[in-house]
Amino acid sequence: MPAELPHPETAELDLATVMHALSDPIRLELVACLACDEGESCGDLGRNIELHKSTLSHHYRVLRQAGITRTTITGRTRHVRLRYEDLHARFPGLLDVVFRSLAQLVDDDEKWNGPSEDRAKLLTALKRPIDARLQP
Repeated sequence: MPAELPHPETAELDLATVMHALSDPIRLELVACLACDEGESCGDLGRNIELHKSTLSHHYRVLRQAGITRTTITGRTRHVRLRYEDLHARFPGLLDVVFRSLAQLVDDDEKWNGPSEDRAKLLTALKRPIDARLQP
């Protein structure tokens, strides 16, 4: 059975804390990646980000403690996923705005330096409506 790290409850999510977590370009990149592949392992998620493992761990922790992500542990693997339902319940429309802004950055030729297949995948995921991601 997977273990779960501590996370704030939905009612405890604080807008200033969430916005602070989203203010870092690396964390925004991680959020964009999570929009594509829900439930990625930390190792897979950070494979294209050239930072030391401890620095990436810090960014994952900030996202988790802010309530943006949920991390579960199975064996030695940590799986990270966005908390769509919780964020939408607490701050309706926030993820729509964040994803729309991320899509504009990914679509900018001067700011995108990754492979074209990753770009297409990211744009498709970021343009998908948040309502379609929520549990019925």
